[in-house]
Amino acid sequence: MQKLFLFDFDGVLVDSLDFYVRAVGACLEAVGTPIVQSREDYLALFEGNFYEAMAARGVDLAAFAQAAHEILPRFDYDTLAPFPGMAPVLAALHRDHLLAVISSNGSQTIRAMLARFGYEACFRDVFGSDFLFSKVDKIALALEQFGASADRTFYIGDTVGDILEARKAGVKTVAVAWGWHSREKLADARPDYLLERPEELLLL
Repeated sequence: MQKLFLFDFDGVLVDSLDFYVRAVGACLEAVGTPIVQSREDYLALFEGNFYEAMAARGVDLAAFAQAAHEILPRFDYDTLAPFPGMAPVLAALHRDHLLAVISSNGSQTIRAMLARFGYEACFRDVFGSDFLFSKVDKIALALEQFGASADRTFYIGDTVGDILEARKAGVKTVAVAWGWHSREKLADARPDYLLERPEELLLL
């Protein structure tokens, strides 16, 4: 029976942590709230919802969005690469199931990178930050759009925030240990599944 696989993008499909530590840090500097000075500062924003965490630390989200629009295109996205082993897994899942991306990144950025990696045909849709900030709301929207049941839907993420939001949305939670948060931190969030390698997605 067909399942719905909802993928986070950064840290799950693409290796982008150091890139966004620099890029988001530059945007935050530009709006006068330089709260990211290290990897640890950045990763702390993903203990829950990324945008809520920034707002709680005094970031003006409208100003941040404008700064991101102006500053992020200056960074070289061609330096980003997908995680090894992901392409055959996506191709196999795509044959029998529905796949979509739900991310805190922008939809246009995600679509461009999916195309560059040759992944775009695998994904039915992309729900980025330009859609909604809340992944809970985006998951609910995806369930409605695809007519999927929560018990046959898997959200695949790499941070504690991913797991918490997916659990709140009522879908199965899949943490991957090749992304941004450590395996130990992810285990503490008690996901339904904790995977070490992309090919384990084929066993869900």
